This record gives sequence, structure tokens and C-alpha cells, in this order.
Amino acid sequence: MADFGNDSGLWTARLIGASAGAAVSLIYLLPRSRREAACRFLTGLACGLVFGGPAGLWIAVRLGIAGYLGPAEMLLTGSAAASLSAWWGLGVLARLAERMRE
Repeated sequence: MADFGNDSGLWTARLIGASAGAAVSLIYLLPRSRREAACRFLTGLACGLVFGGPAGLWIAVRLGIAGYLGPAEMLLTGSAAASLSAWWGLGVLARLAERMRE
């Protein structure tokens, strides 16, 4: 298993991956307001930073490429995936709840 310690390079990979995933989530489904855009970006950033390591490791193991990737690649991939999926999980539910309320 990869060591995801407190190396500054690994934190940089996490931050870049989380930012990229959050930005892509804004592009796929455009926000209705600036407030929604900020909330979605910050939610994606937080989820990417927190769940980037486990998500990257899970993806690499599922694809059978864990032995070929280093910790930085796993964190970058996992952070982007976790960040992108955060909006799709939470945001879609929020929009459905809003429609049900109306």
C-alpha cells in the first residue's frame, strides 16, 4: 500500500486534483448562482482533500494498475474523482429536493 504521509508534494497533488475535480463539476452542470458555484467548489475541494487517498487507491486497485502508480498519481486521480463525484452525489439530491419542495 502506498504511504500517503505529510509530504508537501503529496499535499500539492491532493490540492491540484481536488481543484480540478471541483472545476470540472462546475463545467458539467452549470451553477444557477454565484453562491451555488462557491458552495459546490468548496464542497468538491473538501471532499477531494479528505477522500483523495482512499479513492485513488480504490480506483488503482479496481483497474489493476496499483503497482504502476506512485503515491502522487494515486492522490491526484483520487482527489479529482472524489471532488467530481461530491457534487453529483450531493448536488443532484439538493436539486431534487428543491423540485419536490416546489
